[in-house]
Amino acid sequence: MVPGSDANSAFLNRAQDLLRALLLELDAFDPDELEAESSEGVVRLTFADGSKCILNRQSAANQMWLAEGATAWHFEFDPSAEVWVDTKGRGELRRVLAEVVSRRLGRKVELR
Repeated sequence: MVPGSDANSAFLNRAQDLLRALLLELDAFDPDELEAESSEGVVRLTFADGSKCILNRQSAANQMWLAEGATAWHFEFDPSAEVWVDTKGRGELRRVLAEVVSRRLGRKVELR
């Protein structure tokens, strides 16, 4: 058995579950305001103005990375709260992503 393979498998499963759930929520938006697409551990959001936001898994670091413009966040899974939290204390992934989408769409958006 490869050392850490169970931990890596758990990370990949959690990351895939997160990406799948978020994609389902984001697909419900009008494609004229937000287009969401997924490929190989990456969810790309394209907004009406052409700006982009990218969420992807970083398997080597066991993190989820979010990038929007010149801003980036790195999230690690907190097993006690069962959420992905920013490594610099800037919040939980779903809340941060909802804030990004809200700002880009000009209206309040919540992600479950």
